[in-house]
Amino acid sequence: MTTDTTVLSAALTRRRFLRAAAGAGLAGAAFAAFGCKKEEAGDGPRKVTIGTLATEDFLPVWVAEAEGLFNTDMLDVRIQIFQSATELQAGLKSGQVDLAMTDPMVTAGIFVSGTDVRIQWITLGATAKQGRFGIMVNAANHEAGYTSLYKLADVEIGVGSNTILEYVMDTLMVNAGVDKKRIRKAEVQKLPVRFQNMMDGVITAAALPGSLLALGEANGCVCIADDTAGENISQSVMIARTAFLDADADGSAMQALREAWNAAVGRINAKPSDYRALLVEKANLNEALAETYPVSTYPTCQLPTSQMIDPVLAWMDEKGYLEYPITYNPETGAYLPAL
Repeated sequence: MTTDTTVLSAALTRRRFLRAAAGAGLAGAAFAAFGCKKEEAGDGPRKVTIGTLATEDFLPVWVAEAEGLFNTDMLDVRIQIFQSATELQAGLKSGQVDLAMTDPMVTAGIFVSGTDVRIQWITLGATAKQGRFGIMVNAANHEAGYTSLYKLADVEIGVGSNTILEYVMDTLMVNAGVDKKRIRKAEVQKLPVRFQNMMDGVITAAALPGSLLALGEANGCVCIADDTAGENISQSVMIARTAFLDADADGSAMQALREAWNAAVGRINAKPSDYRALLVEKANLNEALAETYPVSTYPTCQLPTSQMIDPVLAWMDEKGYLEYPITYNPETGAYLPAL
């Protein structure tokens, strides 16, 4: 509201000044004077709002904030935490946030829904070792014989549809030799509910992220497969609204953000245990993991390759999750309609 009022007041003042200046033959000087004021008002740090869920993928941004790594002459960075992926997507579509930490699947969905966005860099998943998704069973089901992915053929596994976890689950199952037709799913979108259902035996197995896999292992559950070995099949990414990128015409704001990310990554990777407490706090990790949860290494800024993104888009298209086929440009991080 303050911004709108300021703009309206400036516009009215400008018109009054111009009428007076024109009467005195000074219209040209008036335009020059106001042009200078506008340019001066545009100087100073660029406001940037970055949206995220409370997740370990975002740790370098929290480190940059805590340790003053953002160039405050260039940037005024604000971090907004969302409670769900749906809320985060809405914030990005509405322009409430300029950048967001998400995954390639969500990015594709946002793009086909009409909001132009581009991937800027991988936040986790430059290698298979970074980040962890897997399929878990409780101790009783493991003892009952559910000891491999092949044993889970024709057995319902808790997962949320149209999510990176569903993609990872399908890929792990197929890579283990399970026919696609024998992959069964129990729709449980909320991760805490899915985890508890697995713990209680309501569902035989569940597809879960690293923090819940670690919590399950601390409570006697068994992760029978994850994506940290072999083919690198999952990434999280930082994306930006194209409108924000266009406004950052010389790219200076994005460059400053990349420099802050890279500086934070250097510090985390050098002494990961120093940042466990911050990770536990910001990612809302269970207190049972406070002393033991492994801090991942993080990648410096780099775009995902076609080998990372193309299989995801093909899977989404096969599942009917895309309104129309799209392709990925690994040189720019942009999605484009398929020709």
